[in-house]
Amino acid sequence: MYTEDDLLPLSGLQHLLFCERQCALIHVEQVWNENLFTAQGRIMHERVHEASRESRGDVRIEFGMPLRSLRLGLVGKADVVEFHRKPASQNAGSSEWLPFPVEYKRGKPKKDNCDKVQVCAQALCLEEMLGVEIPCGALFYGKTRRRRDVDFDHALRQETESAAMRLHRLIESRQTPNPAYGPKCKSCSLFHVCLPKIIEKRRSVKHYLSGAMRDS
Repeated sequence: MYTEDDLLPLSGLQHLLFCERQCALIHVEQVWNENLFTAQGRIMHERVHEASRESRGDVRIEFGMPLRSLRLGLVGKADVVEFHRKPASQNAGSSEWLPFPVEYKRGKPKKDNCDKVQVCAQALCLEEMLGVEIPCGALFYGKTRRRRDVDFDHALRQETESAAMRLHRLIESRQTPNPAYGPKCKSCSLFHVCLPKIIEKRRSVKHYLSGAMRDS
C-alpha cells in the first residue's frame, strides 16, 4: 500500500508502455516538448474536462473525475465516467449505479495494450474508491470517431498492475534508460531531446572500442 506522497501520475503508464526512456525523460528528468500530436491530444482532453455534468435517463455522466489508488500508487483524472443505472434485480445490497470509464484518444486504435492499460487503471482506481467491481469501459478515438469497448479481464488487470509496479521501480531508480531507435520514435514529441540515433550510435562505437581493447 502506498502513501499520498508516493502517488505517480496515472498517465505515466502509457508513457512507460510506449517507451521507458520517454517515461523517464518526462517523469524523472521533467522534460516535456509538445508536437502536433500531443497538442491535439491535450486540446481534446481539455475540452472533455471542461464539460459539465450530464444526465441522460439511466446514465449519469461525470467529466474530469479525480482518481486515486493507494494500492497501485496512482493518481489522475478520468476523461469521462458514465454511471449506468443497474437493473432493479441487481441493486440489492449494492450501489444503484455502475461506473463505466471512457478514455479519449486523439488518434486511432493501437496494436499494443497501452491505451487499454490506461483505462483499466482508471477502473481499478474507481473500484478502490467506490467499492464496486467494474467489468468494462471504453476508448474513444478522435481519428475514427468511434468508441471501442474494453473488457477488464484478468489478463488486462494483471498487465495493468504489473505496469504500475514497473513505473514505480523506474521512477525510484532515478535513471533514464538508454535509447533504442525504432519506428515509433518518429511520432515522439521528445525525439529532438532524446536523440536516439545519435546517442545509440555513440554507445555502439564505445562498445566496439571497449571490445577491441579487451581483445588486443
